[in-house]
Amino acid sequence: MTRRTALTRVAAVSALGAAAVAGGVVWGRQQAPNRYYDGPVRDNFDGTRFRLPGASTPRGFGDLLRWQLSGERTPWPEYDPSPYRDRPPRRVEGRDLRVAFVGHASFLIQTGGVNLLFDPVWSERASPVGFAGPRRVNEPGIAFDVLPPIDAVLVTHNHYDHLDLDTLEALRAGHRPRFLVPLGNDAILRRRDPRMEVTALDWGEAATVRREVGVAGTAGGGTGATIRAHLVPSVHWSARSWNDRRHALWGSWVLETPAGFLYLVGDTGFGDGETFREVGRRFPGIRLALLPIGAYEPRWFMAGQHVNPDEAVRALKLVGAETALGHHWGTFQLTDEGIRDPVRALEAAREAHGVPAERFVALRPGQVWEG
Repeated sequence: MTRRTALTRVAAVSALGAAAVAGGVVWGRQQAPNRYYDGPVRDNFDGTRFRLPGASTPRGFGDLLRWQLSGERTPWPEYDPSPYRDRPPRRVEGRDLRVAFVGHASFLIQTGGVNLLFDPVWSERASPVGFAGPRRVNEPGIAFDVLPPIDAVLVTHNHYDHLDLDTLEALRAGHRPRFLVPLGNDAILRRRDPRMEVTALDWGEAATVRREVGVAGTAGGGTGATIRAHLVPSVHWSARSWNDRRHALWGSWVLETPAGFLYLVGDTGFGDGETFREVGRRFPGIRLALLPIGAYEPRWFMAGQHVNPDEAVRALKLVGAETALGHHWGTFQLTDEGIRDPVRALEAAREAHGVPAERFVALRPGQVWEG
Protein backbone atom coordinates (compact mmCIF):
# COMPACT_ATOMS: atom_id res chain seq x y z
CA MET A 1 0.00 0.00 0.00
CA THR A 2 1.41 3.39 -0.94
CA ARG A 3 1.57 6.26 1.54
CA ARG A 4 -0.96 8.22 -0.54
CA THR A 5 -3.39 5.27 -0.54
CA ALA A 6 -2.97 4.85 3.20
CA LEU A 7 -3.64 8.52 3.84
CA THR A 8 -6.69 8.40 1.57
CA ARG A 9 -8.10 5.47 3.51
CA VAL A 10 -7.42 7.15 6.85
CA ALA A 11 -9.22 10.25 5.62
CA ALA A 12 -12.16 8.17 4.37
CA VAL A 13 -12.50 6.33 7.69
CA SER A 14 -12.20 9.60 9.62
CA ALA A 15 -14.83 11.23 7.42
CA LEU A 16 -17.17 8.29 8.00
CA GLY A 17 -16.67 8.53 11.73
CA ALA A 18 -17.13 12.29 11.66
CA ALA A 19 -20.38 12.01 9.73
CA ALA A 20 -21.58 9.28 12.07
CA VAL A 21 -20.91 11.16 15.28
CA ALA A 22 -22.01 14.56 13.97
CA GLY A 23 -25.27 13.02 12.79
CA GLY A 24 -25.85 11.09 15.99
CA VAL A 25 -24.94 7.66 14.62
CA VAL A 26 -22.93 5.79 17.19
CA TRP A 27 -21.84 2.35 18.21
CA GLY A 28 -19.73 0.73 20.87
CA ARG A 29 -19.76 -1.80 23.68
CA GLN A 30 -23.14 -1.92 25.35
CA GLN A 31 -21.67 -2.23 28.88
CA ALA A 32 -18.97 0.44 28.68
CA PRO A 33 -19.04 2.51 31.91
CA ASN A 34 -20.37 6.03 31.67
CA ARG A 35 -17.57 8.45 30.79
CA TYR A 36 -19.21 11.67 31.94
CA TYR A 37 -21.90 11.14 34.56
CA ASP A 38 -22.40 9.21 37.80
CA GLY A 39 -25.90 9.50 39.22
CA PRO A 40 -28.87 7.52 40.52
CA VAL A 41 -31.10 5.37 38.33
CA ARG A 42 -34.32 7.12 37.31
CA ASP A 43 -36.81 7.27 34.45
CA ASN A 44 -34.33 8.78 31.99
CA PHE A 45 -31.12 7.13 33.24
CA ASP A 46 -30.50 3.38 33.63
CA GLY A 47 -27.27 3.74 35.59
CA THR A 48 -25.10 3.84 32.46
CA ARG A 49 -27.03 5.52 29.66
CA PHE A 50 -29.64 8.23 29.34
CA ARG A 51 -32.88 7.44 27.53
CA LEU A 52 -36.18 8.92 26.49
CA PRO A 53 -38.80 6.37 27.58
CA GLY A 54 -40.65 5.03 24.54
CA ALA A 55 -38.16 6.38 21.99
CA SER A 56 -36.22 4.21 19.55
CA THR A 57 -32.54 3.42 20.13
CA PRO A 58 -29.77 4.62 17.80
CA ARG A 59 -29.10 2.66 14.64
CA GLY A 60 -25.93 0.59 14.41
CA PHE A 61 -22.85 0.51 12.24
CA GLY A 62 -24.39 -1.83 9.67
CA ASP A 63 -27.19 0.64 8.97
CA LEU A 64 -24.63 3.43 8.76
CA LEU A 65 -22.69 1.56 6.09
CA ARG A 66 -25.89 0.77 4.18
CA TRP A 67 -26.71 4.48 4.11
CA GLN A 68 -23.21 5.71 3.27
CA LEU A 69 -22.85 3.20 0.43
CA SER A 70 -26.27 3.94 -1.08
CA GLY A 71 -24.89 6.63 -3.41
CA GLU A 72 -28.05 8.74 -3.08
CA ARG A 73 -26.51 11.90 -1.64
CA THR A 74 -27.26 15.09 -3.59
CA PRO A 75 -24.00 17.03 -4.08
CA TRP A 76 -23.71 20.43 -2.42
CA PRO A 77 -21.68 23.35 -3.76
CA GLU A 78 -18.29 23.75 -2.13
CA TYR A 79 -19.14 27.34 -1.30
CA ASP A 80 -22.58 28.87 -0.84
CA PRO A 81 -22.18 32.29 0.78
CA SER A 82 -25.06 34.04 2.46
CA PRO A 83 -25.90 37.55 1.23
CA TYR A 84 -26.41 38.66 4.84
CA ARG A 85 -23.93 39.73 7.50
CA ASP A 86 -24.94 40.92 10.95
CA ARG A 87 -23.21 43.31 13.33
CA PRO A 88 -25.34 43.06 16.47
CA PRO A 89 -25.93 45.87 18.96
CA ARG A 90 -24.33 45.74 22.37
CA ARG A 91 -27.65 45.13 24.15
CA VAL A 92 -31.37 44.90 23.41
CA GLU A 93 -33.31 46.19 26.38
CA GLY A 94 -36.79 45.61 27.79
CA ARG A 95 -39.28 43.39 26.00
CA ASP A 96 -37.73 43.84 22.57
CA LEU A 97 -36.37 40.65 21.04
CA ARG A 98 -33.58 40.33 18.49
CA VAL A 99 -32.54 36.91 17.15
CA ALA A 100 -29.61 36.67 14.71
CA PHE A 101 -28.82 33.47 12.82
CA VAL A 102 -25.14 32.54 12.89
CA GLY A 103 -25.54 29.38 10.80
CA HIS A 104 -26.54 25.70 11.09
CA ALA A 105 -28.12 25.68 14.59
CA SER A 106 -26.29 28.66 16.12
CA PHE A 107 -28.15 31.82 17.18
CA LEU A 108 -27.49 35.01 19.11
CA ILE A 109 -30.53 35.92 21.22
CA GLN A 110 -30.82 39.40 22.74
CA THR A 111 -33.62 40.57 25.05
CA GLY A 112 -34.00 42.17 28.45
CA GLY A 113 -30.43 43.45 28.32
CA VAL A 114 -29.12 39.85 28.28
CA ASN A 115 -27.09 38.26 25.45
CA LEU A 116 -27.34 34.50 24.90
CA LEU A 117 -25.70 32.15 22.41
CA PHE A 118 -27.45 28.94 21.41
CA ASP A 119 -25.39 25.91 20.23
CA PRO A 120 -22.54 28.17 19.02
CA VAL A 121 -20.29 26.70 16.33
CA TRP A 122 -17.73 28.94 14.62
CA SER A 123 -15.36 26.12 13.60
CA GLU A 124 -14.66 25.22 9.98
CA ARG A 125 -15.74 21.60 10.45
CA ALA A 126 -18.38 19.83 12.55
CA SER A 127 -16.10 16.90 13.25
CA PRO A 128 -13.88 15.23 15.85
CA VAL A 129 -10.92 15.78 13.49
CA GLY A 130 -9.71 18.89 11.71
CA PHE A 131 -8.90 17.29 8.36
CA ALA A 132 -12.15 15.45 7.55
CA GLY A 133 -15.86 15.52 8.17
CA PRO A 134 -18.64 18.01 7.37
CA ARG A 135 -17.20 21.38 6.35
CA ARG A 136 -18.91 24.78 6.28
CA VAL A 137 -20.05 26.05 2.90
CA ASN A 138 -20.61 29.57 4.24
CA GLU A 139 -19.08 31.78 6.90
CA PRO A 140 -20.78 32.39 10.23
CA GLY A 141 -23.36 35.16 9.87
CA ILE A 142 -21.69 37.10 12.69
CA ALA A 143 -17.92 37.44 12.85
CA PHE A 144 -16.67 36.16 16.19
CA ASP A 145 -14.80 39.36 16.97
CA VAL A 146 -17.93 41.55 16.66
CA LEU A 147 -20.02 39.56 19.14
CA PRO A 148 -21.48 41.66 21.95
CA PRO A 149 -20.69 40.63 25.55
CA ILE A 150 -22.08 37.12 26.00
CA ASP A 151 -23.73 36.41 29.35
CA ALA A 152 -24.69 32.77 28.87
CA VAL A 153 -24.30 29.93 26.39
CA LEU A 154 -26.98 27.24 25.98
CA VAL A 155 -25.95 23.84 24.58
CA THR A 156 -28.49 21.16 23.63
CA HIS A 157 -26.26 18.08 23.29
CA ASN A 158 -22.76 16.92 22.52
CA HIS A 159 -22.74 16.15 18.79
CA TYR A 160 -19.99 18.05 17.02
CA ASP A 161 -22.34 20.30 15.05
CA HIS A 162 -23.81 21.57 18.35
CA LEU A 163 -21.06 21.32 20.99
CA ASP A 164 -17.92 22.89 19.53
CA LEU A 165 -15.20 22.95 22.17
CA ASP A 166 -12.95 25.33 20.22
CA THR A 167 -15.75 27.89 20.09
CA LEU A 168 -16.73 27.37 23.74
CA GLU A 169 -13.14 27.77 24.89
CA ALA A 170 -12.80 30.99 22.88
CA LEU A 171 -16.02 32.28 24.45
CA ARG A 172 -14.74 31.51 27.93
CA ALA A 173 -11.52 33.36 27.26
CA GLY A 174 -13.13 36.41 25.69
CA HIS A 175 -16.49 36.71 27.49
CA ARG A 176 -16.51 34.44 30.57
CA PRO A 177 -20.16 33.47 30.14
CA ARG A 178 -22.09 30.93 32.11
CA PHE A 179 -22.57 27.65 30.23
CA LEU A 180 -25.88 25.77 30.62
CA VAL A 181 -25.79 22.15 29.46
CA PRO A 182 -27.67 18.87 29.97
CA LEU A 183 -26.26 16.43 32.52
CA GLY A 184 -22.89 14.92 31.66
CA ASN A 185 -21.90 17.58 29.17
CA ASP A 186 -20.40 19.60 32.02
CA ALA A 187 -17.64 16.97 32.31
CA ILE A 188 -16.80 17.38 28.61
CA LEU A 189 -16.47 21.16 28.97
CA ARG A 190 -14.45 21.03 32.19
CA ARG A 191 -12.04 18.46 30.78
CA ARG A 192 -11.28 20.93 28.02
CA ASP A 193 -11.05 23.95 30.33
CA PRO A 194 -11.59 23.61 34.11
CA ARG A 195 -12.16 27.36 34.33
CA MET A 196 -15.49 27.17 32.50
CA GLU A 197 -18.45 28.08 34.70
CA VAL A 198 -20.85 25.27 33.84
CA THR A 199 -24.31 24.42 35.18
CA ALA A 200 -25.67 20.98 34.25
CA LEU A 201 -29.41 20.31 34.30
CA ASP A 202 -31.75 17.35 34.04
CA TRP A 203 -35.03 17.41 32.14
CA GLY A 204 -37.53 19.44 34.12
CA GLU A 205 -34.89 21.54 35.85
CA ALA A 206 -34.24 25.24 35.31
CA ALA A 207 -31.53 27.81 35.92
CA THR A 208 -31.51 31.59 36.12
CA VAL A 209 -29.48 33.74 33.72
CA ARG A 210 -28.66 37.42 34.31
CA ARG A 211 -26.39 40.00 32.77
CA GLU A 212 -22.81 39.35 33.82
CA VAL A 213 -19.96 41.83 34.22
CA GLY A 214 -17.63 39.75 32.02
CA VAL A 215 -14.04 40.58 31.22
CA ALA A 216 -12.84 43.97 32.49
CA GLY A 217 -16.39 45.26 32.77
CA THR A 218 -17.18 44.63 29.09
CA ALA A 219 -20.86 44.00 29.82
CA GLY A 220 -21.41 47.58 30.88
CA GLY A 221 -23.62 48.90 33.64
CA GLY A 222 -27.03 47.79 34.80
CA THR A 223 -28.31 44.43 35.93
CA GLY A 224 -30.53 43.51 33.02
CA ALA A 225 -33.50 41.19 33.24
CA THR A 226 -33.66 37.76 34.81
CA ILE A 227 -34.17 34.94 32.31
CA ARG A 228 -35.21 31.45 33.36
CA ALA A 229 -33.89 28.58 31.21
CA HIS A 230 -35.80 25.27 31.38
CA LEU A 231 -34.36 22.03 29.96
CA VAL A 232 -37.02 19.86 28.30
CA PRO A 233 -36.81 16.48 26.50
CA SER A 234 -36.21 16.01 22.80
CA VAL A 235 -36.29 12.87 20.65
CA HIS A 236 -32.57 12.43 20.11
CA TRP A 237 -29.43 10.99 21.74
CA SER A 238 -25.79 11.81 22.29
CA ALA A 239 -22.31 10.62 21.36
CA ARG A 240 -18.90 12.14 20.90
CA SER A 241 -16.72 9.14 20.25
CA TRP A 242 -16.90 5.42 19.57
CA ASN A 243 -17.97 4.23 23.02
CA ASP A 244 -19.97 6.97 24.75
CA ARG A 245 -23.43 6.44 23.28
CA ARG A 246 -26.01 8.25 25.43
CA HIS A 247 -23.50 8.85 28.24
CA ALA A 248 -24.57 12.51 28.35
CA LEU A 249 -28.09 13.89 28.34
CA TRP A 250 -29.58 15.92 25.50
CA GLY A 251 -32.59 18.24 25.29
CA SER A 252 -34.18 21.48 24.15
CA TRP A 253 -34.51 24.77 26.01
CA VAL A 254 -37.49 26.95 26.91
CA LEU A 255 -36.59 30.47 28.00
CA GLU A 256 -38.79 32.69 30.15
CA THR A 257 -37.83 36.17 29.00
CA PRO A 258 -39.25 39.71 29.08
CA ALA A 259 -40.23 39.06 25.45
CA GLY A 260 -42.18 35.91 26.35
CA PHE A 261 -41.44 32.21 26.09
CA LEU A 262 -38.83 31.10 23.55
CA TYR A 263 -38.55 27.43 22.53
CA LEU A 264 -35.06 26.50 21.31
CA VAL A 265 -34.63 23.12 19.64
CA GLY A 266 -31.28 21.87 18.39
CA ASP A 267 -31.93 18.34 17.11
CA THR A 268 -35.05 16.23 17.54
CA GLY A 269 -37.13 13.58 15.89
CA PHE A 270 -40.89 13.91 15.86
CA GLY A 271 -41.75 10.64 17.62
CA ASP A 272 -45.42 10.63 18.60
CA GLY A 273 -45.41 14.41 18.97
CA GLU A 274 -45.74 14.25 22.76
CA THR A 275 -42.57 16.23 23.49
CA PHE A 276 -44.05 19.15 21.53
CA ARG A 277 -47.53 18.80 23.05
CA GLU A 278 -46.03 18.84 26.53
CA VAL A 279 -44.05 22.02 25.83
CA GLY A 280 -47.22 23.67 24.53
CA ARG A 281 -49.15 22.63 27.66
CA ARG A 282 -46.44 23.65 30.09
CA PHE A 283 -45.49 26.93 28.43
CA PRO A 284 -48.60 28.34 26.75
CA GLY A 285 -48.28 31.29 24.41
CA ILE A 286 -44.73 30.68 23.11
CA ARG A 287 -43.65 33.73 21.17
CA LEU A 288 -40.87 32.21 19.07
CA ALA A 289 -39.63 28.70 18.32
CA LEU A 290 -36.30 27.80 16.73
CA LEU A 291 -36.98 24.55 14.87
CA PRO A 292 -34.67 22.39 12.72
CA ILE A 293 -35.75 21.73 9.13
CA GLY A 294 -32.70 19.99 7.62
CA ALA A 295 -30.56 16.83 7.84
CA TYR A 296 -33.55 14.52 7.35
CA GLU A 297 -32.81 12.19 4.39
CA PRO A 298 -32.99 9.24 4.08
CA ARG A 299 -36.05 8.97 6.28
CA TRP A 300 -35.54 5.28 7.09
CA PHE A 301 -32.31 6.29 8.81
CA MET A 302 -32.90 9.84 10.07
CA ALA A 303 -36.53 9.84 11.26
CA GLY A 304 -35.59 8.79 14.78
CA GLN A 305 -33.41 11.83 15.34
CA HIS A 306 -34.25 14.66 12.89
CA VAL A 307 -37.60 16.09 11.87
CA ASN A 308 -38.25 16.87 8.22
CA PRO A 309 -39.90 20.16 7.22
CA ASP A 310 -43.42 18.71 7.30
CA GLU A 311 -42.85 17.42 10.84
CA ALA A 312 -41.34 20.77 11.83
CA VAL A 313 -44.56 22.52 10.75
CA ARG A 314 -46.59 19.97 12.68
CA ALA A 315 -44.37 20.62 15.70
CA LEU A 316 -45.00 24.35 15.39
CA LYS A 317 -48.74 23.75 15.49
CA LEU A 318 -48.52 21.36 18.45
CA VAL A 319 -46.39 23.81 20.43
CA GLY A 320 -48.64 26.71 19.46
CA ALA A 321 -45.82 29.18 18.89
CA GLU A 322 -46.61 32.49 17.20
CA THR A 323 -43.58 32.25 14.89
CA ALA A 324 -40.85 29.76 14.04
CA LEU A 325 -37.40 30.22 12.54
CA GLY A 326 -36.06 27.26 10.58
CA HIS A 327 -32.41 26.26 11.01
CA HIS A 328 -30.09 23.23 10.73
CA TRP A 329 -29.83 23.53 6.95
CA GLY A 330 -27.50 25.01 4.34
CA THR A 331 -24.20 25.15 6.28
CA PHE A 332 -22.94 21.60 6.97
CA GLN A 333 -23.99 18.72 4.73
CA LEU A 334 -24.76 15.91 7.16
CA THR A 335 -27.30 13.93 5.14
CA ASP A 336 -28.56 13.25 1.60
CA GLU A 337 -30.91 16.10 0.71
CA GLY A 338 -29.79 18.97 -1.52
CA ILE A 339 -28.81 22.29 -0.05
CA ARG A 340 -32.11 24.06 -0.96
CA ASP A 341 -34.41 21.05 -0.52
CA PRO A 342 -35.40 21.97 3.07
CA VAL A 343 -36.62 25.41 1.97
CA ARG A 344 -38.71 23.97 -0.85
CA ALA A 345 -40.10 21.27 1.43
CA LEU A 346 -40.91 23.84 4.11
CA GLU A 347 -42.88 25.91 1.61
CA ALA A 348 -44.90 22.84 0.60
CA ALA A 349 -45.48 21.89 4.23
CA ARG A 350 -46.70 25.38 5.15
CA GLU A 351 -49.19 25.27 2.31
CA ALA A 352 -50.35 21.77 3.22
CA HIS A 353 -50.95 22.73 6.86
CA GLY A 354 -52.36 26.20 6.24
CA VAL A 355 -49.47 28.04 7.92
CA PRO A 356 -48.72 31.54 6.55
CA ALA A 357 -45.23 32.05 5.15
CA GLU A 358 -44.40 34.73 7.71
CA ARG A 359 -45.16 32.34 10.59
CA PHE A 360 -42.35 29.91 9.71
CA VAL A 361 -39.28 31.41 8.05
CA ALA A 362 -36.11 29.61 6.95
CA LEU A 363 -33.20 31.93 7.72
CA ARG A 364 -29.82 32.33 6.02
CA PRO A 365 -26.67 33.03 8.07
CA GLY A 366 -26.55 36.68 9.07
CA GLN A 367 -30.30 37.23 8.86
CA VAL A 368 -32.01 38.85 11.84
CA TRP A 369 -35.54 38.42 13.20
CA GLU A 370 -36.90 41.16 15.45
CA GLY A 371 -40.15 41.26 17.31
